Amino acid sequence: MNVKQRTIKSPVSVSGTGLHTGQRVTMTFNPAPENHGYKFRRVDMPGSPIIDADVDNVTDTSRGTTISQNGATVNTVEHVLAALVGMEVDNVLIDMDGPETPIMDGSSIQFVDIITETGFVEQDADREYYHIPYNIHYSEPDRKVEMVAMPLDDYRFTCMVDYNSQVLGSQHASISSITEFKKEIASCRTFCFLHELEMLLKHDLIKGGDLNNAIVVVDKEVDEEELAHLAKLFNRKDISVAPQGILNNAELRHQNEPARHKLLDMIGDLALVGVPLKGHIMAARPGHAANVAFAKKIKTLIKKEKSRKQVKVYDANAKPVYDTVEIMGLLPHRQPFLMIDKILELTKSHVVGAKNVTINEEFFKGHFPGAPIFPGVLQIEGMVQTGGILVLNTVPDPENYLTLFLKIENARFKSKVVPGDTIIYICDLLAPIRRGIATMKGVGMVGNRVVVEAELMAQIVKVKGNEA
Repeated sequence: MNVKQRTIKSPVSVSGTGLHTGQRVTMTFNPAPENHGYKFRRVDMPGSPIIDADVDNVTDTSRGTTISQNGATVNTVEHVLAALVGMEVDNVLIDMDGPETPIMDGSSIQFVDIITETGFVEQDADREYYHIPYNIHYSEPDRKVEMVAMPLDDYRFTCMVDYNSQVLGSQHASISSITEFKKEIASCRTFCFLHELEMLLKHDLIKGGDLNNAIVVVDKEVDEEELAHLAKLFNRKDISVAPQGILNNAELRHQNEPARHKLLDMIGDLALVGVPLKGHIMAARPGHAANVAFAKKIKTLIKKEKSRKQVKVYDANAKPVYDTVEIMGLLPHRQPFLMIDKILELTKSHVVGAKNVTINEEFFKGHFPGAPIFPGVLQIEGMVQTGGILVLNTVPDPENYLTLFLKIENARFKSKVVPGDTIIYICDLLAPIRRGIATMKGVGMVGNRVVVEAELMAQIVKVKGNEA
């Protein structure tokens, strides 16, 4: 049974302060159409620029995850995105009147609560998951970071953190399904070590921090004078160290709350892949930079698979539009320089040609005769001749014209072609033909394998019937 996409029923807003900027911001979640995904809109800027929640838009991971696009930036997006993924919401437009999402209590629970309160709407389109096909690894040996995504028909997380701290120690957290997010993960707050807090304060980097939105782990000896100084900074009567080794600003919601929050961050950062995932994500010592790098690796794999799926496999034995004799009626090329045998498809903007490569080719006498490989330049020639048929198809009397190629760009040879292979050339116009100039994208395939690709520019030249 296919799962449908869903959005929220109606707009809902929440206001708070950005942890690092200290700016007050109102954030509004709006319903969005199918296949919209997650987008932020900076309504405080001219033109209300939109930033896609996409890993390719990440510009900083030093103190949270920052995304930028169209001249606009949104800081600390991970807790908001984790709430949306955790509540299995697919399409939302998030309006913001400032540069940073509100930190709230340092977790995702308040975002989850308002999303749940407004309710959900099931949409017509199916939710298209990306199923992790095999183990995908990422590591940073110098930081002892290890991450792996494994095949699983659910979305499961396992996280381990180890900070060489006597207080924090080694912690693990896990959920067996994303449906456990609200109960087990959403309320887990961000944390930092006392020495980090002092550094951030010294550099004026947590203008929105008030000890209500973070767990502070005391990782060093502190005296009463230092505690009094912190109390003054955060407008508190007094601060002390609780028995668990944290400042007494808050009680832990879970014994392993820091590890659970790291898991929350992973869910939010991996939302930037751009599609819902099915798999088991395991991580040791993750952080925003590693999460984003891992998300980029997964997205790259998705793009490669998508491009392969979009390439149609043609039957070289199908009845052709033009056979070899008919092609010679259109093109001036002859053996041994006629590099296509059939035209399998032909429209005003698209052509498919076929070339059967045999050991009888004249060039194999001198081109690696002991290990025959179809020369790359002749693969391009076959593509050019196929594209020439496409261009000639746009004039009423093609036999009176030549197609002269003006430019070949971005040519790439991806796999060798040998005798016995059949190359299928696919050429598509990139823009309408103007003043006899055509630009097209060409791809050569053997089976479902791309062997060559290039961008071509050609011009039609009339050589016969010039009386007119």
